[in-house]
Amino acid sequence: MKAIVVTDQAAGRAGMTLAERPGPDTERLADLAGANYGDVVVEVHASGFTWDELSWPSTWIDRLGRDRTPSIPGHEVAGTVTALSYGTAGLAVGQRVFGLTDWTRDGTLAEYVVVEARNLAPLPGDVDFTTGAGLVMSGLTAWQGLFEHGRLRAGQSVLVHGAAGVVGSMAAQLAREAGAYVIGTGRAAGRQAALDFGAQEFVDLESDSLDEVGAVDLVFDVFGGDIGRRSARLVRPGGTLMGIAGPPEARPAEGLAVDFVVVPNRVQLDEIVRRTREGRLRTNIGTVAALDDAVAAFNPAEHPKGKTIIRVRP
Repeated sequence: MKAIVVTDQAAGRAGMTLAERPGPDTERLADLAGANYGDVVVEVHASGFTWDELSWPSTWIDRLGRDRTPSIPGHEVAGTVTALSYGTAGLAVGQRVFGLTDWTRDGTLAEYVVVEARNLAPLPGDVDFTTGAGLVMSGLTAWQGLFEHGRLRAGQSVLVHGAAGVVGSMAAQLAREAGAYVIGTGRAAGRQAALDFGAQEFVDLESDSLDEVGAVDLVFDVFGGDIGRRSARLVRPGGTLMGIAGPPEARPAEGLAVDFVVVPNRVQLDEIVRRTREGRLRTNIGTVAALDDAVAAFNPAEHPKGKTIIRVRP
């Protein structure tokens, strides 16, 4: 099968290559190397890629710390089930699915991928594969950050950093729909996009002062660093500074500081895709490229706007 592979962490995205890799033997899934009880083979139609995943240790080593290169990156998938292993429940061959794959396995920038069935959710027929792949990482990250870790409730206020970005735009929409008052941040060029995605106010991080925001119940921080430190003092007593950029460098005086790693969740994916079908949630997709053009798509001349999705099949 065709796949994007990486072999050298130092080379980063420039080290990506399109190569031929052994494909799964869908007739003998139980004997497939790397396939376990409850696995399925998915024929990939669309795949997402997170821009910093080549810096993650799991891209290069397995759970025992052993080198697993050449590895296939990408962990967001939308496609169809082509084979089931023993112990698989809730899915059927031919079913349209989408979901988040295991960090330490070969990923989704390939024509086929082996995934634990529990990590996948049904993709309704009226949601195209590109949209499905674009919902996975951003939707789960925003959902878990806001509602599981941030404990957001109606009537609260939330400061969403990077509200015009891939994850931030999803967080802004979900928070607004949940009845929160949403303040978005970013660069001036992203003001209108942030407002279109649900922010009721916008703060330009290059020219405005964060202190003007006042106290908020929740900060959804995609940046970390200095912005995370400055945001800690905005959290009102009992509130939460919730970050996805690593352990926080500052903590609210009378609140919580939380960082987390997104995990697969079928129930949450069902909720996210339901909102999408009802027109209450939309993805922030920028470039859509074919697998043959994926290397160029991941090494653009300018920083991309929106999520880059690889359409593995037309």
